[in-house]
Amino acid sequence: MPRQVDHESRRRLIAEAVCDLADEHGLEGVTLRDVAARAQVSMGAVQRCFRTKEEMLVFALGHIGERIGERVRARLVRSPAQSAGTALGLAATEISLLREEHRAEARVWLAFVAQAAVNEALAGTLRANHAALQEAFTRLVAEAGEGADRAVPLDPQREARRLLALADGLTTHVLVGHLTPHEAHDVLHAHLAGLWE
Repeated sequence: MPRQVDHESRRRLIAEAVCDLADEHGLEGVTLRDVAARAQVSMGAVQRCFRTKEEMLVFALGHIGERIGERVRARLVRSPAQSAGTALGLAATEISLLREEHRAEARVWLAFVAQAAVNEALAGTLRANHAALQEAFTRLVAEAGEGADRAVPLDPQREARRLLALADGLTTHVLVGHLTPHEAHDVLHAHLAGLWE
């Protein structure tokens, strides 16, 4: 059993090295040799953990998704008595990666998204992560919309899709400097407030 734990720990260490290099140089700057050097392991150790570079990148992308998911869950657990609408706002804010401390993560995520346009393995990982988020957001929208007095009822699945697309777009707009993080937060929260009117 300790050997398995060590193997998983090493895979996460390598994934962190991939993310650091992708942040600095984009995914094109991620080589097995540089990953091994950054992770302070041998090339053989990297190759024992991952058969191919693509397998390593897919794992690293999943690792980023897990980190973000853990932050969303932790943020929701800190305020367990909140409404579904508040939980939705917290989750949307977290996945938008707008805060300064998440800027590197946002750059890495965008590098993976760009590469996924030409790499089916990465695209499949992104689709799976997105499907899980959409399911959670659909549930939160449906729950929050139950008490809303609207002339036209919300379509929870459509609203979840809209919100996720908005969050993705805001991440990109902040990274390229089109919006400040504060402006992006305003856009996001105005959209959320509009859901319940």
